Amino acid sequence: MKTTSVFRVLSAAMVFAVSSSQIHAAGFQLIENSASGQGNAFAGAAATASDASTIWFNPAGMMRLDTDQVVAAGHLIVPKSDFVNGNTVDGSGTAVGGPSDDGGFNAMVPNLYYVYTIDADMKFGFGLTVPFGLATKYDDSWVGRYHTVETDLRTINLNPSIAYRVNEQLSVGGGINILLADVTLTSVVDFGALIGLPQGADGFADLQADNFSSPALGFNFSLLYELDQATRIGVAYRSEISIDVDGRANFSVPSIAAAVPATSGAFVDTGLKGSLDLPQSLSVSVAHSMDKMTLLGDVTWTGWSSFQELRIIYDNPAQPDSVTTESWDDSLRYSIGLDYQYRDDMILRGGLAYDETPIPNANRRTPRVPGNSRRWLSFGVSYVIDTEFVVDVGYSHLFISDATINNTFESSQAPLNGTISGTYTASVDILSAQLRWNY
Repeated sequence: MKTTSVFRVLSAAMVFAVSSSQIHAAGFQLIENSASGQGNAFAGAAATASDASTIWFNPAGMMRLDTDQVVAAGHLIVPKSDFVNGNTVDGSGTAVGGPSDDGGFNAMVPNLYYVYTIDADMKFGFGLTVPFGLATKYDDSWVGRYHTVETDLRTINLNPSIAYRVNEQLSVGGGINILLADVTLTSVVDFGALIGLPQGADGFADLQADNFSSPALGFNFSLLYELDQATRIGVAYRSEISIDVDGRANFSVPSIAAAVPATSGAFVDTGLKGSLDLPQSLSVSVAHSMDKMTLLGDVTWTGWSSFQELRIIYDNPAQPDSVTTESWDDSLRYSIGLDYQYRDDMILRGGLAYDETPIPNANRRTPRVPGNSRRWLSFGVSYVIDTEFVVDVGYSHLFISDATINNTFESSQAPLNGTISGTYTASVDILSAQLRWNY
C-alpha cells in the first residue's frame, strides 16, 4: 500500500485560524509572509525592511524601523487547477476508473509580527508565520484515489529574534524557530487487488500525526549592510528543520477482504512515526533608491535536496513502511521589483519573479505535491492613514507551467503498485492585506 503524509497544525496559541493551500512557492514552502512584499513579488525582501515583517525575511532590518510596531496580515490564496488523466492503471495494468479531479481549494494564510526597541542599538522581534503548507483534497472516487485522497500539511513557526546595530552601515540579526506541525493522510486502498478482484473491494487508510509533544527547532541569522544612503544589501539564512511526528493509522477494510489483515497481520489500526526534513535557504537582496523610486532584486536558494524520501514507520511490525521516493533538487527563485513613492501617503509596488520547481521529473511528481515552476506578476499599494496606522495590499498572479505526472506506487505488495499518469494545468491568484500599527 502507498501512504503519504498529510500535515495539519492545530495550536491553541493561535489567535486566528490557520489554513494551508495548494502549492504556490517552491515545493510546499509558503513565501506569503508579508502583504507589502506581496506587492513586489518579494523582490529585495531581505533588504527592504519597510515594516515588522522583516523579522521573517531579515531580522537585522528591524534596526531600520523608527518606532515599535505590530503587523497583522492575511493572504487569500485561490488556486485554479485541472487534471487531465492520461493512462492511470492499477497494479495489474488495467485502467483505473473514475473521474478526474484537481484537488485544490481556497485558503487563508496569516502572519503576525511584533517589534520592540530595547535601546538605540538593539531591537527585539517576534514573528508568527506559516512557512510551509500544503492541502489537496480529491473526491474518494477519483482516478488517482489509490495514490491520495486528502493531503494537508499545516505548520506554525514561532520566531523570537534580536537585531543589533554594529555601526552606521552594518546591522546583524538572528532568531530561534520553533515549528509545530500536524500530519493527516488519507487514501483509498485497493484490497481487491490482494484477493484477485482489482478495483472490486476498496478500503481506506487514514494517517494522522503531529509533533506537539516535541516541537522542531531551527535558527536563522542575517545581516543588512548599507553601502550608502541609497543602496543596501541584505543576506539572510534559515537552517534546515527536521520534523519528527507520531500519531495513528486507521484502516477501513471491506468485509469481502477481511482475510487480508486476518492472515497477514497488516492493515490493522496502529501507531506510526514519520520524519520530514524542511529545507535550509539563503537569500541575497538589493535595494537601491533614486528620487521617488526604489529598485529591488533578490535571489533565494532553497536546499530541497534534503527531501529525498517520505517514510512512515508503523508500530505494527507486520505493516511495511510506507515510502515515497522524492529525490528533489535544490531550487532558485529570482525576483525584481520596484516601489514608487506616488505621493507622501502612498507607495505603489510592482514585481516579477521566477520560481523553480524542485521536483526533478514526472516520475517523482505525485498528486499530493503536483507543483511545477511558476512565474509571478505582482502589484501592490501602501497607504498611510496617519502616523500610527498604515495599510498594505498586494496581489499576485502565478502562471504555473503544465505539470506532467507518471508516478508509480512504491509498495512491497506488487498488486498495489499502480501508476498515475496525466497532466496538471494550474494557476494561482493571491490577495494579501496587512495593517501596521506604529506605537
